[in-house]
This record gives sequence, C-alpha cells and structure tokens, in this order.
Amino acid sequence: MKIRGKHVILSFVSLVIGFLIAFSYHVTTSNDGTPRITDKQWERDFRYREQLIALEEKNRELFNTIKEKQDEVREYEEELAKQEGIYFNLVEDVEKYRMFVGEIDVQGEGIEVTLSDAEYVPDEENVNNYIVHEGHVFKVINELLISGASAIAINGQRISRNSYILCNGPVIEVDGNQHAEPFVITAIGEANTLYESLYIIGGIYDQLVSDNIFVNIDKKENIMFEPLLGVSTQ
Repeated sequence: MKIRGKHVILSFVSLVIGFLIAFSYHVTTSNDGTPRITDKQWERDFRYREQLIALEEKNRELFNTIKEKQDEVREYEEELAKQEGIYFNLVEDVEKYRMFVGEIDVQGEGIEVTLSDAEYVPDEENVNNYIVHEGHVFKVINELLISGASAIAINGQRISRNSYILCNGPVIEVDGNQHAEPFVITAIGEANTLYESLYIIGGIYDQLVSDNIFVNIDKKENIMFEPLLGVSTQ
C-alpha cells in the first residue's frame, strides 16, 4: 500500500509538471512578446525614418539661415546706429558753426571781461603805453575762443569769423562801429573754464596787467546774443 501511494503521488506530480511545461511552451510559442513585423511595416517605418531625417536636415538648414539673417540684421542695426551717431554729430557741428558765424541767437552762462585804460599815467610817460589797444582785445578774444567760447561780443556788438578790429586813436573800431573804453568783452561758454583760462600763470591776465591795462573779469549765469544783422538764419 505504501509503494502504491508513492507511485500515485509521483505520477500526479509528473502529470502536473508536464502540464506546466506544455502550457509554458504553448504560451511562449504563441505569444512570445515579440510582434511579427511584415515587409510592408518595415518599408513604411523606413520611409518615415527617411522623412524624419530629411525634416531634421531641413530644420538645421533653416536654423542656419535664420542665424545668418539675424547676424545681418545685427550688423545693419550697428551700422544704422553709427550713421545716427554721425548724423547727430553733424547736426551738433552745424549748430555750433551757425553760432560761430552768428546766424542764430545763443544763450548761456559765460564771463565778462572789462578792459580799461590805466587810471594813472606817470609824468613824461608815453600815454600809448597806458591805454587799451586792439592787440589787447585780440589776446582776450583768441584765448576765449581757444577755451571753448561759442559766441563773443564787444560792448554788446556780436562778432563773427569775418569781423575786424582796428585801433583808431582813443577808440576801437569793430566792423566799422567805433567803441570807446572801457571795452567789455562778453563770451558765452563754460564759465569756470573761460574764467580760469585767463588766470593761468603768465597768461592773458598777467600780460594785460604788465601792459598797465586795468582788467576785471566776472562770471555770468546768463548771457543772450541776438543773431548778427545781415546774416542769414536759414
């Protein structure tokens, strides 16, 4: 009875194992998880892959083209900015030249330089050595122009690039108009710069004083010059 029972158990176990093996083989062969791909599917996938590669290449070309165009636009903008800067500077220069020639009115801070004959002339001295001459006026005007004055007037008469100054006895003639001393030279520009330029050691102020000329220099907050008569403002 014991031997028979063991045989029955072994037979049952063998039967179960055989069934499991057979079932597993059937499942593996019928559905192994790897789908079968037909030739048409391979051909379609290959065609899609080629199209995708072509699109990627086209996108790369378009990206490069866009980058080139962006670089061109950037260069154009930089060139335009340079041209705008040039035009702006030209406009500034034109306005500056128009002020110099007296075509337009000009207003701003500046200084006022008064030149007067000496108050005391020693006996037996040549009086010409104690009065203001056109050379003194020229020295002041030239120094002011070098120091950045944009407009200058003598006794209220605005001068231009074509102006002339002559000494005619006790008076100075400016563009045909006579002016007696004291001679007030007014200049529009950066007041501190103009002021300090005249007080440089050994400069204009020292030279005028050594020539027995009375000199007075004042800063002005606001000076206004009208356009020169007969000069076009167009």
